[in-house]
Amino acid sequence: MNRIYISIILLFFAITMSSNSYSKDRFPTLETRYFGQKPPGLTAEVFAPGLISTEEGYESGVSFSADMRELYFVKRGGEFKERTPVVIRYENQRWGKASVTDIEHPYFSKDGNTLYRRNSYRERTDSGWSEKKSLGPFFKDHPIMGISVSSNGTYYFDLMDREGDGHISYSRLIEGKYEKPQKMKKEINSGKWIAHPFIAPDESYLMWDAERKSGYGDADLYIIFRQTDGSWGAAINMGDKINTASQEGGVRLTPDGKYLTFWRGNQKIREDGTRYWVGSPYWVDAQVIENLRSKQ
Repeated sequence: MNRIYISIILLFFAITMSSNSYSKDRFPTLETRYFGQKPPGLTAEVFAPGLISTEEGYESGVSFSADMRELYFVKRGGEFKERTPVVIRYENQRWGKASVTDIEHPYFSKDGNTLYRRNSYRERTDSGWSEKKSLGPFFKDHPIMGISVSSNGTYYFDLMDREGDGHISYSRLIEGKYEKPQKMKKEINSGKWIAHPFIAPDESYLMWDAERKSGYGDADLYIIFRQTDGSWGAAINMGDKINTASQEGGVRLTPDGKYLTFWRGNQKIREDGTRYWVGSPYWVDAQVIENLRSKQ
């Protein structure tokens, strides 16, 4: 009996040690793809604190792949001393350890077979992602920070001017070719630091970030809705449950359509005078979109 009792204790100890060792490299088993977090309501909350987001570090650009089995973001802090693009993968009901990748702030097509980044795209192959391919001559010669693609293939993107303020344009796919980019209306392209557009798959709304005198501080998130006649309505600040005196930007809709993710942060100054950013990804229930639609 004593021998059986001791064996049970040793087995329990071995399992415990194995579990503790494993948890250092991987996140625990989770019921959902959202890191076991309680879903947010209509007020934005830090995304996966302690797992993805850290208090003094820098994490930005949370991008789920279309099947939500990969999460890409940029991190600085801990083992990552410099700003580093990383990816974690969901396998065997677990999120794995963050590993370095050459894919930064990607935007995925609905079917997950294409990812876009600035002025290039990559296609999924049997062995991974292809090399970067140019979006075309126009995009090769113009600086772009953010790009989003609707279900019918229309590009929405920011173009940065010499002062860095930028504006948002679009280019439609017509008979297999992309038209010359068209600058969007002043209602959208007003203010400073206009960037990071996100177009709804059906092009019924557009979200982006910009700094305006009427905002809450630094760059805020804005949304505009397509009207029944096809025109765009008035730009709407997404409100104080999302925007703050800090900088908000890079808003995305998760592939399942349930939440919005975006970045919030501040710039700080070191003792030697150099500047750096700290900040974290946030998320909020996508119901905010319909609530704002009713106010247009």
